[in-house]
Formats: sequence, structure tokens, C-alpha cells
Amino acid sequence: MTLVERVSDTPTPHKKVLSDLKTSILRPALTSHFQCWFYPPSPVRSLLPTGEVSADRMWSLSCAEAALPGTSLATTEITNDHTGITERHAYRRQYDSTSSFTFYVDQDYKMIDFFEKWIGYIVNEGYDHMQGDDNGVSVSDPSAGNYFYRVNFPALYQTSIYIKKFERDYNRFIEYKFLKAYPISINSMPLSYDSSQILKCTVNFNFSRYLVKRGYIVPTNILNNDVLDSFNTTGEVRG
Repeated sequence: MTLVERVSDTPTPHKKVLSDLKTSILRPALTSHFQCWFYPPSPVRSLLPTGEVSADRMWSLSCAEAALPGTSLATTEITNDHTGITERHAYRRQYDSTSSFTFYVDQDYKMIDFFEKWIGYIVNEGYDHMQGDDNGVSVSDPSAGNYFYRVNFPALYQTSIYIKKFERDYNRFIEYKFLKAYPISINSMPLSYDSSQILKCTVNFNFSRYLVKRGYIVPTNILNNDVLDSFNTTGEVRG
């Protein structure tokens, strides 16, 4: 191999023009354009008051903060393959254990009640009509002195939740789908006589893994063969 060939294999500086900047660093994604979807399982919906069973839009619009999940690779150390060289090879992909979502609490406290009922259903808290004790009080009643519970099967309380990050023109998005998700904790919500603020409820979800999909939402008024061909050739997923 000649010197010219070796040099050509390495990255070389090239001239930057304004159009390059416009299509890269001058088009940053903004954190304030996103939407989340929560689809509680049907047994959890059955515990909600009438009129709140199909409140998917309310749960979605009330989500004020969310976080795109992180991931990492677990590696193992290899020291004997090459003298003086320590290598690390990946053997497993690891996901964050939880993902947090913050919701605005309405004046009817529907958001708090919703997630309290979901967590309560996971541990069968007061919703299992079991045989009563000698005093006729159900032992599944949390107020009973001999109260206990049995946790439900995971398939009954797990579901899929979504985070869709999009831009101001609503044409580009990246979507995260969390599999086998369920609320694992609710953060404390401090109250104070100081200046009033909006009450927020932060719920932490556990999940097994997530899937990522990036794509485009093409407005129907510009759909034509040329546009469709341009999207099909990019290999991106279209909404």
C-alpha cells in the first residue's frame, strides 16, 4: 500500500458551507415538543369512576415532563488475547430500570386517583372479594386489622406506554415504546402555605425494554408519487 492510499483511508478536512450548517447544527430538536400515551389494562380501567374509563386524552395532555430512556452495554474484560492489551467485549444490552413521568394534577385529583388505583390493583389492595373473617370484615380491606394482600399476575397490570418526540412542524418524530410497563412508585408531593404553585405528580414506571422508531408524518395535502418515492428511498419509517 502506498502512502497516498494510506492517507486516503483516513478522514480529511473539507470545506463547510452555510447550507451544511443549516441542515445540521442550525436545526436542533427542542425538548418542549412531545406527547405521551398511557393505556392502562382493562382491569385497571374497571376501577375508575364512570366517565374516566376512556380518559386517555386527559392522561396524555396532563403529562408535563418525561425523559427519553437511556441504555448501555454490559462488557466483559479480556486480557489474554494480545500481550499488553486489555479489551472489553459486549455481551448484553442493559436498559434503564425505570422511566419517570410528571403530571399536572387537576382540581378533581383524577391523576393521583388513577395511579393510586393502578398500584393498588397490582397488589390486589381492597379489590379481591375474599372470604370475610369472624367479624364479617373482608381481610382484603386495608382498614382491617388482619389485612393482607396477594400480588396480581404481571400480565394483568402490565401494558405498553409511548413517548413520541416531534418537532414544531409535526412532520418528524422519534417514538419510544415501553414494553410490559407499570407504575412502580409515586413521588411525594410537598404542600406549603407559601406562594401557590401547580401541584404535580411524578410517577415512576418499570419496564422490560423499549423499541425505537424514527419516521415522518407526511401531510395528506402534499401526498403524491414524487413525495412517496423520496420517503421510500430514505429507508425511514413513515407515520
